[in-house]
Amino acid sequence: MTADTFPKLLDRNARERGPRPAIREKYLGIWQTFSWRDSRAEVETIAHGLAASGLKRGDRIAIIGDNRPYLYWAIVAAQALGAVPVPVYQDSGADELSYVLDHAEVSFAVAEDQEQVDKLIEAMETAQALKTIVYCDPRGMREYDQDFLHSLDEIKEAGEAHRAANASFYEAEVARGAGGDTAIFLYTSGTTGNPKGVVLTYDNLISMAEMSVELEQIHEDEDTLAYLPMAWVGDCVFSIGQSYVAGFCANCPESQATFLTDLKEIGPTYFFAPPRIFENILTSVNVRMQDSGKTKQRLFRYFMNHARRVGVKILQKESVGPAARFKYWLGEILVYGPLKNTLGLSRVRRVYTAGEAIGPDLFDFYRSIGLNMKQLYGQTEASVFVTLQPDNEVYADTVGKACPGVELKVDPDSREVLYRSEGVFKEYYKNEEETRKTKTEDGWVHTGDAGFIDNNGHLKIIDRAKDVGVLNNGSMFAPKYLENKLKFFPFIQEAVTFGAGRDYSTAMISIDIDAVGNWAERNNVAYASYRELAAKPDVYQEIRKNIEQVNEDLASDPELAGAQIARFALLHKELDADDGELTRTRKVRRRHINERYDTVIEALYDGRGEVHCEVETTFEDGRKGVSAADLRIMDAATAGTAGAEPLRQAG
Repeated sequence: MTADTFPKLLDRNARERGPRPAIREKYLGIWQTFSWRDSRAEVETIAHGLAASGLKRGDRIAIIGDNRPYLYWAIVAAQALGAVPVPVYQDSGADELSYVLDHAEVSFAVAEDQEQVDKLIEAMETAQALKTIVYCDPRGMREYDQDFLHSLDEIKEAGEAHRAANASFYEAEVARGAGGDTAIFLYTSGTTGNPKGVVLTYDNLISMAEMSVELEQIHEDEDTLAYLPMAWVGDCVFSIGQSYVAGFCANCPESQATFLTDLKEIGPTYFFAPPRIFENILTSVNVRMQDSGKTKQRLFRYFMNHARRVGVKILQKESVGPAARFKYWLGEILVYGPLKNTLGLSRVRRVYTAGEAIGPDLFDFYRSIGLNMKQLYGQTEASVFVTLQPDNEVYADTVGKACPGVELKVDPDSREVLYRSEGVFKEYYKNEEETRKTKTEDGWVHTGDAGFIDNNGHLKIIDRAKDVGVLNNGSMFAPKYLENKLKFFPFIQEAVTFGAGRDYSTAMISIDIDAVGNWAERNNVAYASYRELAAKPDVYQEIRKNIEQVNEDLASDPELAGAQIARFALLHKELDADDGELTRTRKVRRRHINERYDTVIEALYDGRGEVHCEVETTFEDGRKGVSAADLRIMDAATAGTAGAEPLRQAG
C-alpha cells in the first residue's frame, strides 16, 4: 500500500521505526517520550472512539490548544476516518472561533482544556453544526455536565469497545484514503478581512515534505521543537509532514512561558522560527547582557563586533586572514559557543526563518555567530515551500531560489510574484471567486507580494504588492521593510509606518516592555504602567536614536533614501491581536490600524506635537474598555541633518 496519506505514513513508521521516538511532551517538568508504535496505537484508539461518537468521512473536526501529542494524534485519527481536521489558533477569541467553526461547518471539536472548552461553548451560539466537544485536560471540568461534552478518556474507552467489536475497521478506513483526498483546512491570518479556508490535499503536503526532506538532507535522528500554532501551515508541514516522512521526533514544550528553557533542554538539530521569535531571543540576550558585569559586557561587544566583520564570511567558507580566523576561534570559546548553548542552539544544523521578512541586521547577527540560518519563502496556499536559500548562496536580502519542482515568475507590470508547484492548494473552501482570483486555470498562484528575481536567480521580496507605494518625492515606500529595520532594536516590539502619497515617512511604535522596563530599572526611571513608561521623555530619546540609525542605513539605498522616517509617536498600549490590530501570526492589519489610529496618523502629518488617542481594548477576561492617553509626537533627524535642528519642532 502506497504511503500517500499521514495515517499510512504512521503505519509505515510504526512498522519500520517502532521503538524510535516520534513525539515528546514536557509535562510537570518531565519529558515524556512516545515511540512511533505508541503513536500508532493512540491514533487507532482515538479513531475508533471518534467513530463510535459519530464522526464520519467528510465531517470537519476542529482542533484547538497548545502543541500536545494528543492533539496531533487527534488530527491523524480524524484523517484515518476520512474526516477533515480544522486546527484553530489557540489564542483566538470566541468571535474569531465562531467564524471559522461556522464557515467550515465543524461538527466535532477536540480542545486542550477548560479555557478552550469555554470558548467553544460560547461559539456554539452561532456555529450551529458543532454538536460534540472532546476535552483532553480534565482540570476544572468537574462541574460541566452538558451532554455534548466528553473527556478524551471517555473517547478512548469507547474506542477500545468499538475496536473489540470491529477488529478490521481502522485498517479498512485508512486503506480508503488516497493522496488526492482533502487532508486539512488551514485558515489564513486574515490581514484584510475574514480568514479564508485553504483546502490542502495529502498530495500537496506530502510532496512538499518529501521534497524538502531530500533537499535539506533531513533524517530520522533530527529533533525539532513543535511550538508554533497548530493552525499555522508551518507547524502542519514541519511537525507532521516532515516528521512523518523522515521519521524524526517532534518535541512539545510545557508551555509558551517555558519555551526558551525547553529549547535549551532539547537542543534541537533542526529549528524553524518566524522573525518575531528571533527578535524576542535577541532582545532577551541584550537584556541579559545589560544586567551582566562591565567586563563581560566589554568582552561581548568586542567579540560580537569581530563576528559582524568576519563571522558570515567564515560560515560561507570565504577567504579570511589567519589572525581574524584565530580571533573568531577565540570568540567561539569565550562568547559565541556559550551564547548558542544558553539559547539551546548548540546542536542545530539548520535554522530556518519565514512568515515575514527578517531584518538584515537580525539575520546577520545569527549567521555571524555560526548558525546556518536560511530564509525560505512560502504561503499556506503553497504548502509552505516556494523558495529556499541553498547552503552556499545565503544572502540577507533574498529569500532564495525556487525549490525543486516549483516554477517561479514575476509579472513585469505589477511586480507581483507568481508560482506553480505540486504543493498548490486545491481551493478556498466555499469561496470560488477568491479561488479564481488567486489561482489561474493552469495552476499559477498570485502571491500578492511584490518582488523581482536577481541575476543569481534569487527572489527578492519588496513588500506586499498592495502596500508598496510612492512618496510625493518619488521615492519607493515599502512599509514592511522599514518596520523590520526598526524591530531589530530591542526597545521596539512593533512598528507601523506610513508614507504612501505623503511628503515623508512616519511611524507609530509599541515599545518592548521587558527590554525598556529592564533599562528603566537600571537607570532609575520610575514607572507604574506600560502607558507611563512609553510616555517617558528618556524613552522617546532612546527610540529616536534607533530611528535615526535606521535613517542613516536607508541613506545608502538609492531606492529608499527618500523614505527616511521624519516623525514618530510611541503608543500607550501594545498592538494586540485581541484588539484586531495584528493577526494571530502577528502580522499588522493595516486597514484596521488606519481606522483605529486615524487621529494619530493625521497628527503625524499636520505638525502637532501632541495628540489625544482613544481606542477600544479587550481585556484578558474578554471585557471591553477604552484605553486613552495624550501621545507626544517627536521629530527624528534624517540622514545628513544629524546634529542640526529637527525638520519639525515637536511640542
